[in-house]
Amino acid sequence: MQKTRWRAIRMASQFLSPYRRQITYALSALLFTAAITLSIGQGVRLLIDQGFATASAELLTQYVLVFLGLIVALAVGTFTRFYWVTWLGERVVADIREKVFRHLVELHPGFFEQNRSMEIQSRLTADTTLLQSVIGSSVSTALRNLIMMMGGIVWLFITNIKLTAIVMISVPLVVTPILFYGRQVRLLSRISQDKVANVGAYVGEILGQLKTVQAYNHQEIDKQRFHQHVEEAFQVAKHRTVKRGLLVTSVIVLVLGAVALMLWIGGLDVIEGRITGGELAAFVFYSVIVGSAVGSISEVIGELQRAAGATERIVELLESRSEILSPEHPVALSQPVRGEINIQQLEFAYPSRQEQPAINSLSLRVSAGETLALVGPSGAGKSTLFDLLLRFFDANKGSILLDGIDTRELATGDLRRCFALVSQNPVLFFGTVEENLKYARQDISDEEMIAAAKAAHAHDFISALPDGYQTRLGDAGTGLSGGQKQRLAIARAILADAPILLLDEATSALDAQSEHWVQQALDQLMIGRTTLVIAHRLATVKNADRIAVLDQGKLDALGTHDELMQKSGLYARLASLQFRDRAPGETEYEGINE
Repeated sequence: MQKTRWRAIRMASQFLSPYRRQITYALSALLFTAAITLSIGQGVRLLIDQGFATASAELLTQYVLVFLGLIVALAVGTFTRFYWVTWLGERVVADIREKVFRHLVELHPGFFEQNRSMEIQSRLTADTTLLQSVIGSSVSTALRNLIMMMGGIVWLFITNIKLTAIVMISVPLVVTPILFYGRQVRLLSRISQDKVANVGAYVGEILGQLKTVQAYNHQEIDKQRFHQHVEEAFQVAKHRTVKRGLLVTSVIVLVLGAVALMLWIGGLDVIEGRITGGELAAFVFYSVIVGSAVGSISEVIGELQRAAGATERIVELLESRSEILSPEHPVALSQPVRGEINIQQLEFAYPSRQEQPAINSLSLRVSAGETLALVGPSGAGKSTLFDLLLRFFDANKGSILLDGIDTRELATGDLRRCFALVSQNPVLFFGTVEENLKYARQDISDEEMIAAAKAAHAHDFISALPDGYQTRLGDAGTGLSGGQKQRLAIARAILADAPILLLDEATSALDAQSEHWVQQALDQLMIGRTTLVIAHRLATVKNADRIAVLDQGKLDALGTHDELMQKSGLYARLASLQFRDRAPGETEYEGINE
């Protein structure tokens, strides 16, 4: 725990170090306002002893003007301090968010299998917001009160040593509850942040799949589950609040109790003429300054403990390492890329399911320019093979060669530029149609974009949208039909102009007419390119150069449609089921669709 805390402190200092000049401004203003505040105590003493006590209107006016001058200086210094401290908080948190996001988008997809993406999102938003509050307010408050406490103690000794001794007796009594409750508050703060993250993750998951929730009338169950998450967060927060409340209460009672004792003894000294009324007033002022400073510091410690928990969570994210990295000295692919793929004795199991191999001793060679169809039941490993080709995961054994080079020896960016992917569930982003089409390549012209849309038979429906290519789409393309989303994804793949196409049931969401025209466009696009097609509707792959039949991660058979109908029982069953040509009494093959 101590090690994690120091890592959090180092991270915070690294983000603050580029802004030394702004920190200097903030600290200068902080010292200035603290000095002015402490000077007000002397102003009060002079106002009473030299103004009220002398009954001189001239001296009274003079010291009132001095008092007002101190107040104006305090206001100017406070504004300066507030501006630069808030600026630092906003700037540092913006830098942290950017660094965390840059790190997250480079992590391998397997990381998000083991960590909830919505919880990570909460860390990026809620935790950094807490840090902004602490850096932009709490730290400044703590430093200011620390200076005020130290300066106040010095003035207490200067003003009256006997009364100061009474105040100092309370210091150990105040420090003890801070140490006792502070550790508990810090632990509870970390747990509280985790519970709040769970709340955010659950909200994001449910709202992201709201249609499914409502389609299955699952609202009441989700309300109950959300209530449980909220209550868990509340109970932890309540426990943390009790601890913080006890901390602040203990400090207030001890500090103000000491002040009351000091007032009684000091009042007796004034009555007996040992000190003046101005000195007692100044002493009371500094006592209140010291007491309130100690109280504020004890309260801020609770905020700092919460920030420590949030910082630890952010440090955990930044220290997460991607398992998929480019080699230090990557091999360069010869240009142009031919697109020859050679899969050799490939074995792979997902980290969360190590006992169930998704790919098992798979060997397969795809010639440059060849169209290879991948078919098989659900769980056969077809989509997993695409993930391995794109190096979203690394195989446990075996290798994948691209133009004779092991893909692990290539820079990941160079490798993935060789592929254009159209997935079974088309992925679109919040933004305009144009931004989605140019997602793969930002340098294409509008003419190229429109030509690709026409080739994918998307231009007509895009033109019919309210703002054409500038129409803004909702999250995940909300507002478009499945077929329209798919055609946009195909147009984007056309624009990528990659030597290898990966089509994961690319026409599954299209009606018969649209599928015919898009297939025509894909046929033209596939000329001269290596193409791997995952298909469950066998009618779409009968004309492929070869068909690979996968089953439980293994290659069951390889050949043309006619050859496989003769030598592969699995392929024959799939084909007979889909072409409605099953023998009497033959049962349907379970799980055709993946």
